[in-house]
Amino acid sequence: MRYLTAGESHGKQLTTIVEGIPALMPLTTENINHSLLRRQKGHGRGKRMQIEKDLVDIAGGVRHGYTLGSPIAMVVHNDDFKHWIDIMGEDPVESDVDIRRKVTRPRPGHADLNGALKYGHRDMRNILERSSARETAARVAAGAVAKTMLSHLGIEIIGYVNEIAGIKADEKPDLSVTEKTEISEASPVRCLDEEAGQKMMDAIDQAKKDGDSIGGVCEVFVEGIPAGIGSYVHYDRKLDGRIAGAVQSINAFKGVEFGIGFEAARKNGSEVHDEITWSEENGYYRKSNRLGGFEGGMTTGMPIVVKGVMKPIPTLYKPLQSIDIDSKEVFNASIERSDSCAVPAAAVVMEHVVAFEVAKAILEQFPHDQFPKLQAALDQYREEVRCF
Repeated sequence: MRYLTAGESHGKQLTTIVEGIPALMPLTTENINHSLLRRQKGHGRGKRMQIEKDLVDIAGGVRHGYTLGSPIAMVVHNDDFKHWIDIMGEDPVESDVDIRRKVTRPRPGHADLNGALKYGHRDMRNILERSSARETAARVAAGAVAKTMLSHLGIEIIGYVNEIAGIKADEKPDLSVTEKTEISEASPVRCLDEEAGQKMMDAIDQAKKDGDSIGGVCEVFVEGIPAGIGSYVHYDRKLDGRIAGAVQSINAFKGVEFGIGFEAARKNGSEVHDEITWSEENGYYRKSNRLGGFEGGMTTGMPIVVKGVMKPIPTLYKPLQSIDIDSKEVFNASIERSDSCAVPAAAVVMEHVVAFEVAKAILEQFPHDQFPKLQAALDQYREEVRCF
C-alpha cells in the first residue's frame, strides 16, 4: 500500500493516487470530503481557506460505492487557480519578464533557498509552490481512504491539540475516541480542555495582531488495534518508527514522541514500563499506557498515543532578514499569504498520516485482495490473540 501526490499550491489541482486498497471496500466521496473540510477549519487559519472549498473528485478505482482493487485516483481542484493562470500555467512563455511574482528572496524556515540550490531554480516560486502545506490536502485524501478502511475494521482514530504557544491542555487519557472526537470537533482549536482552548485562541489572536506566528503540539489517539501489528525483526518494519517518520514528514513538524515520550528519560524504569495483566474477557492488556501502545516496534493492544511538535509557521507579516539571490543584497524576506497558527489543522493532517501507516501495516500482515477476507482474517487474529 502506498500513495503519491502531485500538484502545486496555486496550480490547477492536487492529485492523489492510492495503490493497494483491497477490492470490495465501501468508499464514497463523503468519506473523503468530511476529512478535507475538517482540515480547512481551525482558529488562526488565513484567507486561503476562505477561498478554497476542498471537495474531492474520485477519478478511478471506485465504482458504485465500492473499491475495485485498482489504484484509487483523487483530485482536489484549486479554486484560486483562476487568479494564477498567468503565473502558474504550464504553457511556455517567451521570457522571464512575462513571469509575474518571481521570488528571489528566500524566507527563513522555508524550503525556498535549499530547494533552489538543489534544483537550480532562480525563481523560488518553483520551490515554494510544491513545498507549501497546501499539499497536505492531498495527503489527507489518502489518509481518509485509509481511515475509512480502519473504521470498517473496528479501529478508530482522532487527532487533537495538546498545546499551543506553551499553553497546555489537561490530558484526558481515559476518554474514548468517540468522546475525544465530540469534544475536539466542537472546539475551534481542537482542544479537549475548554479553558485552555480559550487561552490558545487568545494567544493566536495576539500573534496575528503582532504579525507573528505560533506553534504547538498535536496528539493522535488510535483505539481498537490488536497487539502484534508491526514487527521487531527489521528497523523498517517497526510500526512506531514508520509512524514517527510519517509524522515528521508533515510540513513544519520538528519532533515526535509516543506515550510519555521524552519524559521517560527523566524517570526510573519502574515509572516507565507498563505492567502486564490478563482477563478472560480481554486477554492480555497493560495496567497503564506510558509507552503509547508500542513495545519492540509492535502494538501492545493498548491505544496508540503519538504526539507531534509543530514549529511556528515561518511566513511572517513582520518578515525576518534574508538575502536576494540575484543581487546578494540584504532584504526582508518575501511575504506569502499564510496562517498565524495552523496547529488545529495540522492535528487533522497528523491524524490521517498516522491512519495511513496503521492501515499499511495491517495490509502487510493479513490477506487483503478482497476486503471481506481481510475483515475475517483480522477478526480471527483478534480471537487468537485474546485466547493465546
